Amino acid sequence: MANFFKASPKKTNIKSHITLKVSHLDHQGCGVAFYDKKPIFIEGALPHETVEVKVFEQKSKFSKAKLLNVIAASAVRTEVKCRHYFQCGGCNLQHMVYQQQLAYKQDKITQLFSRQTLNDNLPWQPPIVSEPWHYRRKARIGVQYNKRGEPIIGFRQRESSHLTEIKSCPVLVEAFADIFVELKAVLTKVSGKNAVGHVEVISANEKVVVVRQLVNITTADKKHWESFAHKNGWLVYFDDGKAVLPLLEDKALNYALTDTINIGFTVNDFIQVNHLVNQKMVEQAQAWLALDESDVVLDLFCGLGNFSLPIAQQVNSVVGIEGVESMVVKAQENALKNNLTNCQFYQADLNSDWQNQSWVKQKYTKVLLDPARAGAYQALVQLLTFKVDKILYVSCDPASLARDAKLLIEHGYKIEKIALMDMFSQTKHVETMVMFSL
Repeated sequence: MANFFKASPKKTNIKSHITLKVSHLDHQGCGVAFYDKKPIFIEGALPHETVEVKVFEQKSKFSKAKLLNVIAASAVRTEVKCRHYFQCGGCNLQHMVYQQQLAYKQDKITQLFSRQTLNDNLPWQPPIVSEPWHYRRKARIGVQYNKRGEPIIGFRQRESSHLTEIKSCPVLVEAFADIFVELKAVLTKVSGKNAVGHVEVISANEKVVVVRQLVNITTADKKHWESFAHKNGWLVYFDDGKAVLPLLEDKALNYALTDTINIGFTVNDFIQVNHLVNQKMVEQAQAWLALDESDVVLDLFCGLGNFSLPIAQQVNSVVGIEGVESMVVKAQENALKNNLTNCQFYQADLNSDWQNQSWVKQKYTKVLLDPARAGAYQALVQLLTFKVDKILYVSCDPASLARDAKLLIEHGYKIEKIALMDMFSQTKHVETMVMFSL
């Protein structure tokens, strides 16, 4: 068989070190510049800056470059607070003044709505914010071991599965900001190198450390962990992949949502990581829904009752729907512990057909939904048949929100109010609350 020569596509080779003018930020918070009309993505660069970069990856349609030097800095550039910022992948906006972070995130939402051919003249309300530092009450800390069996404790490096060894983290609540040093000390002492996969920290009524270890803990190692727990006043649990068991004692965990409501949870349950933003967004949800004693409210993706319970104090009744059966049980328990008898909770896969469920037959006056990052498109398709006047959508992903908003608007809803919720300051992550009305 004859072989024919085929010329390979011409490839533009960019010099490794070049100087560029940054145009804008992409949706991941990377600076974007252009070289021969091809975009180059530069982590840590800001719009309108002149920067020197080193190109480390070239593709046919884009390149990536490392920031070497800021020749002409933006007016919104600021000194970073974390010593690990340029290696750790946890935060990516610390080099931008906080008010500009909020503006960037709001503009990101507007652009995504515009891409869905929606009106980008959105009725923005003031953002929900907290202190931009020491706000994170729940986090997973990675553990890896080097060739000598020594533990490396921290968060993943940017664009890598390897960990950056962390000494201190200024976004974790102060109780856990310096836990990395304590963890390294105890992990250096225990046997079974490579035994610990990660450590989760939770700050609520108790300070909790959950150690993911699939092998059985020895008597000697247990004493090391007991010393660690006593020294710091932390509850320590071990997760062996089958169950989560306390090292010493088990205590009921809860967080104060309002002056009168506490939400009980376990170490495996999802809770919002920013306590103050969570409280403010619940208050705003109640206000935007304009609740009264005659309302019957449907809360989709209700979790432990984070929205359901405070809403129940103001309305006739609340029905909460959640996909995870164990959380449905806990939501009902939370209602009883808070002396709320006008709540009902049911399990249902909201991304499948739920039209035959018993709770669907109820007549609802208002709906709230707080889905995961994938959004709630399938749930909304079915919800449209309810013809509810007000739908409050709490989103943790602006792309899925824009897609779902288009569906509602195409069926007669309009955006009454929209607000940014800065649940994760110093990062690219965006959360949004939108009030839709017929």
